[in-house]
Amino acid sequence: MPAYHSSLEAPNQVVKMALLPLNTKFRGPAPPGNGGKDIIDEAIGYFKANIFFKNYEVKTPADRVLIYITLYITECLKKLQKCTSKAQALKDMQTMAITNFSIPGEAGFPLNAMYGKPRDRSEADQARAYLIQIRQETGARMVEKVMDPTTDKPSKWWMCFVKRKFMDKSLSARGM
Repeated sequence: MPAYHSSLEAPNQVVKMALLPLNTKFRGPAPPGNGGKDIIDEAIGYFKANIFFKNYEVKTPADRVLIYITLYITECLKKLQKCTSKAQALKDMQTMAITNFSIPGEAGFPLNAMYGKPRDRSEADQARAYLIQIRQETGARMVEKVMDPTTDKPSKWWMCFVKRKFMDKSLSARGM
């Protein structure tokens, strides 16, 4: 069975990632979404199926965004596992989204071979702003999906994926 790929397209790119429209309230370089399905919806929807793949063929620049979001969802689940309330989860997701992280082209980024290196400082800044915007919106949506409204605890149907690694990669540094 093949992995799921993104059906979205965008004319603009940053570090070989499609600059896709997002339905978000967070500011950043992504164009505003139309209220329909965006790349974050696709990544969350495909997460439980794609997480089992050790290899993933990149077919479009949107697939690189899908890969990044899938890896970020894994990091979100690790953090959400320790949360005791929805309020704490929202705070932790916001903090994690803006905390210092590596972008494509930097030494700590796990998939540099798949992504492009920024051509200059302004492209690096745009890539970082785009990824922060994606991380903020993904974290907020994951809290809504994962935190059970009746118990205010993480759902076991999401927590069972905490130990899984997509493509045997992780966005966090070793030992974290």
